[in-house]
Amino acid sequence: MWKTNLKVLITGAVVIGFYTTVAQIIPQLESAVPEVLDLSAGVTPEVLVPAGEGLFNGAGGCTACHGLGTRAPNLRTDHAGQGTIGARCGDRKPGMDCKAYLYESLTQPTAYLVDGFPGIMPDARRQMSDDQLWAIVAYLQSQGGEVTVTDADIQGGGEAAAPAPAAPATFSATTDPMQLLAVNACIGCHGINGTEIPIGPSFDGIGARLTADQIRRAILDPNAEVGEGYIAGLMPQDFGTKLSAQQLEAVVQFLSGRR
Repeated sequence: MWKTNLKVLITGAVVIGFYTTVAQIIPQLESAVPEVLDLSAGVTPEVLVPAGEGLFNGAGGCTACHGLGTRAPNLRTDHAGQGTIGARCGDRKPGMDCKAYLYESLTQPTAYLVDGFPGIMPDARRQMSDDQLWAIVAYLQSQGGEVTVTDADIQGGGEAAAPAPAAPATFSATTDPMQLLAVNACIGCHGINGTEIPIGPSFDGIGARLTADQIRRAILDPNAEVGEGYIAGLMPQDFGTKLSAQQLEAVVQFLSGRR
């Protein structure tokens, strides 16, 4: 009997030690965390637009979908003959001006979907503060339109603040791998179950191509090694802060089993 109990204790210690080790590894990897927006110089287009451009092209991860025009509309070039986003945003949703539409698109991305594109975008408040979101709104407005973001918007009293709920976005505690892949928009860039998407490598057969350790590393540090034919910098680098150790391992084991 004591041998059985000893085996149970050893097995439990190994499992706990494994997950503790993984949890310690995650925060040690560098993530592209959006920089804090400094508004000490005032809320002006000259301050907001460059800040929004940096977020859009960098840590915000927007170009992963909106820079290609395949999984989401390209926001800096013409779309369907309607011009750049700053020129077309005011006519996109009836009864909503450009500023309100852009803010809602960031915070409630499935409230209105452009024809031909799926609702795969997550709530941007999961990784950015409200002033950073407004900076992106200002930058997008500047692409062919007039920047109308004001201090009232930054402080939460602007007219465009109304469409978004006041409560902050909540994080799911699920460990269901398919749900995690959907919530984090992974299947918007990686094909699965026969779906072909040219942005990232398919999840079908990934377990035969990569080991579990390689898959884990690719999730936490996606630019360390980029597959041939794919573009570096498109995949967000902050999954180490978005996923718990248990969620990460659930995804890794799920993908490594797809052979």
